[in-house]
Amino acid sequence: MNPLWLSHFTATSSIGHGLKQTLAALRELRTGLAPCAFDTVDLKTFVGEVAGVDSIQLPAHLADFDCRNNRLALLGLMQDGFAEAVRAAIKEYGAQRIGVFLGTSTSGILQTELAYRRRDPASGALPADFIYGSTHNTFSVADFTRCFFGLTGPAVAVSSACSSSAKVFSSARRMIEAGLIDAAVVGGVDSLCLTTLYGFNSLGLLAEQPCRPYDAERNGLSIGEAAAFALLERVSKKLNADAVLLLGVGESSDAYHMSSPHPDGRGARMAMQDALKMADLQPSDIDYINLHGTATQNNDAAEGLAVAAVFGTSTPCSSTKGATGHTLGAAGGLEAVICALALQQDLLPAGLNTQQIDPSFKLNYLLENRQLPVARVLSNSFGFGGTNCSLIFGRADSSGLVHE
Repeated sequence: MNPLWLSHFTATSSIGHGLKQTLAALRELRTGLAPCAFDTVDLKTFVGEVAGVDSIQLPAHLADFDCRNNRLALLGLMQDGFAEAVRAAIKEYGAQRIGVFLGTSTSGILQTELAYRRRDPASGALPADFIYGSTHNTFSVADFTRCFFGLTGPAVAVSSACSSSAKVFSSARRMIEAGLIDAAVVGGVDSLCLTTLYGFNSLGLLAEQPCRPYDAERNGLSIGEAAAFALLERVSKKLNADAVLLLGVGESSDAYHMSSPHPDGRGARMAMQDALKMADLQPSDIDYINLHGTATQNNDAAEGLAVAAVFGTSTPCSSTKGATGHTLGAAGGLEAVICALALQQDLLPAGLNTQQIDPSFKLNYLLENRQLPVARVLSNSFGFGGTNCSLIFGRADSSGLVHE
């Protein structure tokens, strides 16, 4: 594929608002997970809640979009000069030539949960001020972002569970390659809600302590929330050596089970292999793998088998969900930004909370940060129903695309 340039990117999660705080947390091995005190939830579990979301106010002309998910989106868009970068791109390309591709799973479900508490006691009718289409609807966050910037190009919401905001990179790439757009706002937003927390609890998948990916005693995930964005453009400008490029995308759908991956990691293996093929790279060219690593028994076991089958046992890898929690539909975007930071900072982030690596895994799993030259990284995002996506990112100087 023709590489695409992540000209700007940002992430907001429980470990920080924006790149500076996110990087500091990664360097300091600091988790954002804390005992759950969200809304009325009564569960013994840890969550990665983003500070300050409730105080965010949407612009008056976008009031119909008001919900936790879109407030989190706005908080994320205002970090690291990202909004200004999009507005500059609009001046360069035109509002109709920039697409919006955002992943989400829960979208604004919390708004519906809150509305149900205010139903008419006689008729059961939902309150008149509840607007499903611009709050709960899966397309809401893409529509909000499009309207916030005044963009008139394609706007797409991808909701493929936990691979959602990885797959948006692929959707945007196809439209750019087809010549339909010149740039794209990609990423993902997912926010805490009761449906997610109680739903995963009913599946027996919530850990009572901070999640421990790839640990011998792992026993479930920790739910988080996040907003992560990147501005994708063609490589047609002067690039610095540490500019981050999208080099390859691999997608698969093994459809093995509604909620469990294929036990041999078949779909995961296909996604990683296809990403390498698209990037014209060998497994040995990858310096770090950001694992999906949810800390559930089945998911880690299947991914561990797949990674070992493709990369062997030497490639450094870790799951950063011990820091951020599993941010579901935002996970792919958040971990893409973490990979971009790894490339620019020569930082291989440790997997937090993991104490004893499961001896059945034959992987080079990082329990401490490593400061090493990083040229290319791979990020895995795998969702319910066997929907899988692997992304490969690289530095411009490792791809021969630095312009002096």
